Amino acid sequence: MKFNIEGVDGKARAATIITEHSEIKTPVFMPVGTVGAVKSLDALDLMEILDAKIILGNTYHLYLRPGDEVIKKLGGLHKFTGYKRSFLTDSGGFQAFSLGDNVKFTDEGILFKSHIDGSSHFFSPEKVIDIQYNLNSDIMMVLDDLIPLPNTKERIKKSIQRTTEWAYRSLVHHINKNKKNNLFAIVQGGIDKEFRRISAESLVELEYKGYSFDGFAIGGLSVGEENQDMYDTIEATEPYLPKDKPRYLMGVGTPEDIVEAIDRGVDMFDCVMPTRNARNGYLFTTFGTLRIKNAKYKLDESPIDEKCNCYTCKNFSRAYLNHLFKAKELTYFRLASIHNLHYYLNLVKEAREAILKREFKKFKKEFYELRAQ
Repeated sequence: MKFNIEGVDGKARAATIITEHSEIKTPVFMPVGTVGAVKSLDALDLMEILDAKIILGNTYHLYLRPGDEVIKKLGGLHKFTGYKRSFLTDSGGFQAFSLGDNVKFTDEGILFKSHIDGSSHFFSPEKVIDIQYNLNSDIMMVLDDLIPLPNTKERIKKSIQRTTEWAYRSLVHHINKNKKNNLFAIVQGGIDKEFRRISAESLVELEYKGYSFDGFAIGGLSVGEENQDMYDTIEATEPYLPKDKPRYLMGVGTPEDIVEAIDRGVDMFDCVMPTRNARNGYLFTTFGTLRIKNAKYKLDESPIDEKCNCYTCKNFSRAYLNHLFKAKELTYFRLASIHNLHYYLNLVKEAREAILKREFKKFKKEFYELRAQ
């Protein structure tokens, strides 16, 4: 993987990530394809209509169904799904964290019961990497010990220690396997600035046979803390991350969250929000969020967003989408998801252009002014 920074404005960065399968301009938003598909969309929608350069798949879900060995036999995620560009795969740590009573964290790894059939499974740092080899993702995430917030200092400290140890085990396993996939570490530490520093420095210092991680993620946020706490945590973590490697904020978030994180030096994002909100009738626009089921749109012939040039806005009206949503027509999910994902992809594209022009503060100011109308 190559990472080249082309522009900096304050802490905001515009760069290019080159993997085996695509050239990715940052800041970048990665649509979430948990089980190998972005809900209601296919690979052609993603490549030809949305021009997404990278999407996210989930190790936990793909391991359980259809199984990573099945995907390997079918040529890996790229051939299996028809999406020919880059994949990033999460380690499954967040999904295990979400299982509640059906998961047990140990120093060796994570013991959990499948949400599908209740069967027992164990994820070690090494096994998670092997699963991702079978998926053949371009960017693999290490297994981390994710905890809810707020939490005790003792548990946060344990999370950092465990996450660092698992990251080192993952790195050793990866280097010894001599695979071409890229590996990212994950910084933990809750919203405690000192813990974040310790976690970041510990991970950055890890090295094996002269190799270190290809990128670094900020994990463990958007799990119950206030927005400003999240922003402050990102800002406190950024100085301890390498400037010559990508920075990925996991599972975040709203358009405002993304703009704020870009302003604090983050390069990569993913979140289910654009597609989930679309399915529930909430559409993102330049001027804020539009609730398409409202009666006032029944005869509205205008597009979702007059300033948007997405496939949906160029071809369909608010009235039609209002009808599709109320009729529970499956076509609605596709058209709404295309619009919301286009909004996110275009937002980071405009942020990039502003950074390259050294006008990011102006871009951010106008972003908030428009959404306040």
